[in-house]
Amino acid sequence: MKKLILLISLSLLASCSPYATRPATHSTGNSTATYNIPPTERVASGTQAFLSDGTRFVATDYHQLPSWQQQRFSGSLKAFQIGCERLQARPQWTAVCQVARSTRNTDAAAKKFFEQYFTPWVVSQNGKLGGKVTGYYEPEIKGSLTYSPQYPFPIYAIPDNFIVVPYTGGKRSGNLKIQMTGKHQGEVSSSGDYIANLADFPLNERSKSLKGRIEGNRFLPFYTRAEINAGALNGRAPILAYAADPVDLFFMHVQGSGRLSLPNGKTLSLIYADKNDQPYVSIGRYMVNRGYISMADANANGIKKWLAQHPHQLAEVLGQNPGYVFFKTGQAQQTGPIGALGVPLTAEYSVAVDKHFIELGSPIFVATTDPRTRRALNRLMIAQDTGSAITGAVRIDFFWGFGHDAGRTAGKMNEVGYVWSLLPNGMMPNKH
Repeated sequence: MKKLILLISLSLLASCSPYATRPATHSTGNSTATYNIPPTERVASGTQAFLSDGTRFVATDYHQLPSWQQQRFSGSLKAFQIGCERLQARPQWTAVCQVARSTRNTDAAAKKFFEQYFTPWVVSQNGKLGGKVTGYYEPEIKGSLTYSPQYPFPIYAIPDNFIVVPYTGGKRSGNLKIQMTGKHQGEVSSSGDYIANLADFPLNERSKSLKGRIEGNRFLPFYTRAEINAGALNGRAPILAYAADPVDLFFMHVQGSGRLSLPNGKTLSLIYADKNDQPYVSIGRYMVNRGYISMADANANGIKKWLAQHPHQLAEVLGQNPGYVFFKTGQAQQTGPIGALGVPLTAEYSVAVDKHFIELGSPIFVATTDPRTRRALNRLMIAQDTGSAITGAVRIDFFWGFGHDAGRTAGKMNEVGYVWSLLPNGMMPNKH
């Protein structure tokens, strides 16, 4: 770890000259092909960009990235190529996506592609290089399409009384009038029939909407998890299926998608539809503060074990996280779940980030610790997802894939990590 910190510190001080512009080449069998789009010069090493919230990007060189030469670049390129289905529509990414599609998927060709077309930037926030790296996965839980004592826990689609009102006014107090414009939609209007008290809603500087329900002439925040678990949605929301275990269902909410293993052997894919917009609260932190578990057990595996031994405290603990996710059914997944970028996630190469600081679709290099081996895990990943708990410029959620093994690994991951953002040459970091 000391060596890693030293390397990171040196990267901030590096001031090597950028590579000269030259046509990019890569091997295609016995011949060498030239890209149609030559790379431009990298941003000069040492160049700084300051964003809000104390975030700083500093351009550096690839030899400052730990284990850069030992990367499995073909896996990184494959994930990036998948993301380019959406990323290529952005003007500053069109050219590199065109090159990516024509790049042969070998480690050597992929390494040359990233080095010639991207500038690495060290990311820090509030003067700190180190941030938090956790893991997530696509769970598979037991369930049924019909209710029974064995499968009693409903999995809800978007409720009938769930309403979204676009709002970017910035005010967090005072009253607004709301007018309905559709079954699940409304708008702020001086002639609206319903009153929303902004102080009642969990608004912050990133809020883009009010999510709520109508009661009388009032527009109220939507129900919390505790209220929903207590029956607030009974008869008010379509039920897609029923889960066998409430803790497994809770963690599927946290992950945002999953697969339901049905009694007939078939699988139902459940993907994110919307959420109640209540804040995410860590039940692990709550349990530690209450003395229920130790900090070492504050992970999915430790939480599940304790709740299985204390079922009478299930409602208390799960209700501490007011956030609640609604699902929709998807097609059977042959690949990973669909992330916030709109493309399938790639196990061990996709990460969730805070899209206000790290652009969705961009490559990022992450230096952290492998929770399985406790050895260094340094890898070029692709930012393809987001999460309500993933906030900050140096905050990463590592996607481990599908199933129980991925879940065990993700549940153990709670590490310090360091981040380098790779942006197309000439592109400067900015807040999104």
